[in-house]
Amino acid sequence: MTPNVPVVEQLVYIVDDDEALRDSLLWLLDSTGLKAQAFDSAEAFLSAWSPRLNGCLVLDIRMPGMNGLELQEKLAAMHSTLPIIFITGHGDVPMAVSALKKGAVDFIEKPFNDQDMVKLIHTALAEDRKHHDSRLQEADAQRRIEGLTPREREVLELIVAGRLNKQIADDLGISIKTVEVHRARVMEKMGVNSLAELVQHVMSAHKND
Repeated sequence: MTPNVPVVEQLVYIVDDDEALRDSLLWLLDSTGLKAQAFDSAEAFLSAWSPRLNGCLVLDIRMPGMNGLELQEKLAAMHSTLPIIFITGHGDVPMAVSALKKGAVDFIEKPFNDQDMVKLIHTALAEDRKHHDSRLQEADAQRRIEGLTPREREVLELIVAGRLNKQIADDLGISIKTVEVHRARVMEKMGVNSLAELVQHVMSAHKND
């Protein structure tokens, strides 16, 4: 991971039409040192959403207007990686199972135990940090590849394809010594020490292609 990366602030986004529940959750999270923001509808959260949000979403599955599942689908269509915990009422388990299949972290039934909720939220925030770190790695790998010369990029592609130095020399019509020089520069510019690391970086950079 890139050193000296600033710590990204995570918020718990609560989306529920029940004002008493929103207030209760805000109090609970504040008492455990977690920052939170509440919304009274899926539409209100959607209007505030941006790809830069970090944290997790605590989302009521049944709400007037757009319900929790519909919000989950809309966020997925916008490539949101915010982990979602669904709050469900009695009889909502089939809907919750459907939400899990579509990527939700978990669901919790009302009335829920405060400690169970806090535990789930910490799990979701840990997952969000993994997403964030992964995005940083992808961006760093892409930036490094863009910093290669056209010839170095050709050599990189052939290395990742499993070609040996002699084969790369034949493919490009250059000497083995020249391939070795390019290979050393590619490894240095990509910030890696092994072929396995190099392949991982290239795969990371191409994740969103």
